[in-house]
Formats: sequence, C-alpha cells, structure tokens
Amino acid sequence: MRTVDCVRLLLLAAIWGASFLFMKVAVPAFGSVNTAFLRVFFGFIGLAAILLFYRSLFSFRGKLPAVLQLGVINSGLPFLMYCIAARWLPAGYSAVFNATAPMMGALIGAVFFKETLTIKKLSGIVLGLVGIIIISSLGSTDSMHNLLKGTLACLVATGCYGLAGFLTKRWITEQGGLDPRTVAFGSQAGATLFLLPFFGWTFASEPQIDWLQPYAWGSIIAVGLLCTAVAYILYFKLIADIGPLKTLTVTFLIPPFACLWGYLALGEKIGEGFIVGACAICFAVWLIASPDRRIKK
Repeated sequence: MRTVDCVRLLLLAAIWGASFLFMKVAVPAFGSVNTAFLRVFFGFIGLAAILLFYRSLFSFRGKLPAVLQLGVINSGLPFLMYCIAARWLPAGYSAVFNATAPMMGALIGAVFFKETLTIKKLSGIVLGLVGIIIISSLGSTDSMHNLLKGTLACLVATGCYGLAGFLTKRWITEQGGLDPRTVAFGSQAGATLFLLPFFGWTFASEPQIDWLQPYAWGSIIAVGLLCTAVAYILYFKLIADIGPLKTLTVTFLIPPFACLWGYLALGEKIGEGFIVGACAICFAVWLIASPDRRIKK
C-alpha cells in the first residue's frame, strides 16, 4: 500500500474507534434510543451535504426500498445495539466485539446463503467464540450481568453487519449496482426513518432528560458527522484504491484506538481476561478475513 493509503487506514480506524467513546459519553446523558437516532440523523444530514457538494445525483434506479431496508439492518439496529451496550460496557469492549463482524458474516453465510465454510474459517469462528467467552467471563466490569447484556447487544449488532453484507450483494450489487455514496446516504435515511418513532416515544415519555449538555451534543455531532458521514467517504475511497480485503484490516486497528481513547478520555482500564479474549478475537478475524492460499497445479 502507498503511504497515503496507510495514513487513511489509520485515520479511519482512529475515527471509528472514537465512535465508541462518543457513544459512551452521549448515552448516559440522552439515553440509548435518542443517541442512536441523533447519530443516524446527523449522518444523514452530513452525507446529504457531501452529495450536494460533489453534485452527485440522488438516483436510486428503482432500488430505494432495498437501500432503506439495508439502512435498518446495517445502521439503525446496530447503532441502537451499540448505544444500548454503551450503558454497560467500556468503549474498548464494544470495539473488540465489533471486530467479530467478519466471524458473524462467515457463520451467517454458511447457514443461510450456502457459502463455503472452510476449515480455516470454521477455526476462526470457534476461536472467536472462545474469545467472546473469555471476555464475557473474565472481563473486568462492575457487574457480570451487565457484561453479558452488553455482549449480547454487540453480537446482535455484528450479526446485522454480517447479514447486511450478503443482502447488499443480492439487492444492490447483483442488480446493477449503485454509487456507494448514494447507498450510504439512502441507508442513513432508512435508519433515520426506522428510529424516528422510537425517538418520538422516548422524547415524549422521558421529559426529565436535560438536553442542554454541550459535551453530550459535541459527542452526538462528532459521531454523526465525523464517525458516520466522513468515515463513509474514507471507507469507500479505500475500497476503491486498495480493495475490500485490505480495507477490512481496519477491523484489527479499531479496538486499540478505542481502548486508547477510552483510557485517555474516560480513564477506562482493561484486565488480563480482556487482553487474552481480544487477542483471540483478532486472530479469529484474521483467519476468516485472510484469503485462502491456492494450491498451484
């Protein structure tokens, strides 16, 4: 990779690692549902502004319903799950569980989409599950019950990511494709519409929320504009320049950045169980994401 591509990859990892910190700050102030909605809303606004700046056409070529549904699966539900997890888990924990997305994708592909599950990928899935069990049983949080609830929320999110990859291929790529920026914009629109009723209900039923909290608003705007809108542009630029496989290595880089930001900003600490489990998960992701060696005949 060129130096500029390495810099972009590190920058993307740093930005996405910071998203877990921003959610950790915003959720106690505004609540999980409100934070998830405001994230996708500001992401939608940011991507709309970017498309207008580049004078891109808002043309979905008959695929708008599919793109909106993908927004629910790939953004709305996962972001809500991570905001729920932020009530109980340190930022670094959520980031490590986020790295299980390729593992969940391999498992979902084998079960529902007739994808070949090689011995290497199966080993990665098993090792990833072992890592999750280690973190869930030995991780250093205040409550084991909360740790398990947060873990489950994160795995629901990564399951959505794994499913969305196959649905994107079936609904978008195999049907003629779309500009990635248009897909990103439409997906945030779908996520916003999905979370809007939940936001309206919590807004009306929880009047005790103090909305005049500048740090929380700063985190909301940052996670929406920076970690969603700007990060999407970086992500799709990397895919175009270095390919999807190398871009996927960002998964390995997000947890260290998330742990670093959590330590610097919130004073979060990690235990030995977390380190062992995180290493197991990262190695599992490598087993699943790395290409299989072809035997030369």
